[in-house]
Amino acid sequence: MRPDILNPIFAESQTLDGVGPKMAKPLEKLGLTRIKDIAYHLPERFVSRRAIADLGEGAEGEQVIIALTATEHRAPYNPGRGPYRVMAQDDAGNICALTYFGRASYTAKKQLPVGEKRWVAGRLDRYGDMLQIVHPDHVEETSAAHLGRMNEPVYALSEGLTQQRIGALVAQSIERLPDLPEWIEPGQFDAVNWPNWRDAMHLAHKDMHKEARDRLAYDELLANSLALLMVKAEGRRRKGQALKGDGALRAKLSLPFEMTGAQKRSVSEIEGDLQQEAPMLRLLQGDVGAGKTVVALEAMLIANEAGKQAALLAPTEILARQHFETLRTMAAPTGVEVALLTGRAKGKEREGLLMGLLQGTIDILVGTHAIFQDSVAYKDLGLVVIDEQHRFGVAQRLALAGKGKRAPHTLAMTATPIPRSLTLAQYGEMDVSRLDELPPGRQAIDTLVVSQDRAEDVIAGVQRHLATGQQAYWVCPMVREANGSFQASDIAAAEARYAELAERFGDDVVMVHGQLKPEVKDANMERFASGQAKLLVATTVIEVGVDVPSSTLMVIEQAERFGLAQLHQLRGRVGRGSEKSRCLLLRGSELSETAQKRLALMRETQDGFRIAEEDLELRGGGEVLGTRQSGDAAFRIADLDQVQQMLPIAHADARLLIERDGGLTSERGEAARILLYLFERDWGVQLLRGG
Repeated sequence: MRPDILNPIFAESQTLDGVGPKMAKPLEKLGLTRIKDIAYHLPERFVSRRAIADLGEGAEGEQVIIALTATEHRAPYNPGRGPYRVMAQDDAGNICALTYFGRASYTAKKQLPVGEKRWVAGRLDRYGDMLQIVHPDHVEETSAAHLGRMNEPVYALSEGLTQQRIGALVAQSIERLPDLPEWIEPGQFDAVNWPNWRDAMHLAHKDMHKEARDRLAYDELLANSLALLMVKAEGRRRKGQALKGDGALRAKLSLPFEMTGAQKRSVSEIEGDLQQEAPMLRLLQGDVGAGKTVVALEAMLIANEAGKQAALLAPTEILARQHFETLRTMAAPTGVEVALLTGRAKGKEREGLLMGLLQGTIDILVGTHAIFQDSVAYKDLGLVVIDEQHRFGVAQRLALAGKGKRAPHTLAMTATPIPRSLTLAQYGEMDVSRLDELPPGRQAIDTLVVSQDRAEDVIAGVQRHLATGQQAYWVCPMVREANGSFQASDIAAAEARYAELAERFGDDVVMVHGQLKPEVKDANMERFASGQAKLLVATTVIEVGVDVPSSTLMVIEQAERFGLAQLHQLRGRVGRGSEKSRCLLLRGSELSETAQKRLALMRETQDGFRIAEEDLELRGGGEVLGTRQSGDAAFRIADLDQVQQMLPIAHADARLLIERDGGLTSERGEAARILLYLFERDWGVQLLRGG
């Protein structure tokens, strides 16, 4: 149960003055549904502006306020692919472009009618020979001289919100904050000269107050470390079962390749964990094609040799079916029974599977979230393998772990190499094995960067490629918005590209994206995997798990919009067979310095761990850490530098509290319990209570 002291700030945002159903919608798009969410919606930056009467007075890069009159609206030639520009002039007749990207163009149409003067506040820059202000911070009908004050906070917005409105709501939210007891270790608190929690919340909205920001970031890192360590501590307390295999089943495996040293080392680490009564909680981290599936099979066969069942959980049905086929083929010489359970299993098929699990005739079960539903019972589950660990929350993992007579061992896997500096933040409760070698004989993939202007030449090249009997992917970007939906322009662009390619190649083309009905998506994927279709147009839904060895060409459109990790994962869909593979990165004409570095690095290396480290440096902590994973709250406050500097200290403080200072029953522990709920790591509290 949440501590009563927090109830006022967990109230819905509609309890604030001026927030009705209409205002609640844009707040919800930003995830600001409660008072505490708004209070923690910290400014992205602070600006000080200078009012000018003539554009010629402004310096390039300066924050200015100026009266402008819109003269023309210029929509991009291809909607969704270029900027929307409003041409405007000052009183002296100087021209400036007000530039908008994405859905912000709708705001521009409303705020800047042609022929009417508006006060515009923003950063004055130059694009070619033209002055421009990209995404103005303010557009007002009356004088905006009040915007010239020092250190004005600038907040992230959604359509329907203004800086003034969100600022007023933040002020209301801050006033409702309670005084909370201190959860930071006294020696640490005294050493850093940080304000208390309530003062830090006030100061963080006033200016770039380093001590206040550091304090709030540390709170978030401490809450995360506490919850992860509590999961680990609880796992050690739970009664597990030692699994000792005799090697009989593994000896029957007939692998067509020699396992790498990293694979053998990982199997040895896993085998050592399985022989302990304390349930294993280990992360197997490997690059694209590093051979995680073989390691997972070895682990599951150890469980089978010990007379126990094993289950493999995959995030999508496509990936589950692929794992099932791979494991069934590889394990055939051993005689173990491998079965598949997804949400599509109905009637007698499902009943037969459930009976086989209960009676123990099924040794290895592969499936989606369906495998931990209440109706699914195992005779004796000894090992759980979770693929693409980041797609599942802690609660889902614990639900599956509760299926065993005793706590089963857990092996989590991820195909996304994680920088060492973030491993502690994301997987602090797990031991880690790294597959940092690729199997011998795996060919390098030729990676080329091509201008988007040459798309027609690329299509002609795809046609020649398909004529040889090989297959290809064509990937289009699709960005998820704050409310979980996708940008309409992205969906339209992907479908338009599919229509264009289908007109050229007919039934040889199929399309897969997250907005398709599951049965349509699966049918299209099956046509491609079976070779009936030669070209798959897709979004990042194929980023992991898709394995079609005859696909040897990957085209990624608007590659500059993808992160390095995504580009690396997508490139890894080819190069999986004996034929030489290529990856073409289609880039736009306007590239930022970061985008140029990303694409250059993709040409230079295929080392996923190096790419992950470089991606972290190029993107910064906000973009990497701010991605919300299913079931686990993301870092909203801590940036990359704060994580790298303070996470080890926060982790040590959390360990001290749990192992020495009485856990959550001590005085400081009671305060830490409040912290866990505040940052919604309350699953850690629920776990200790057996919930």
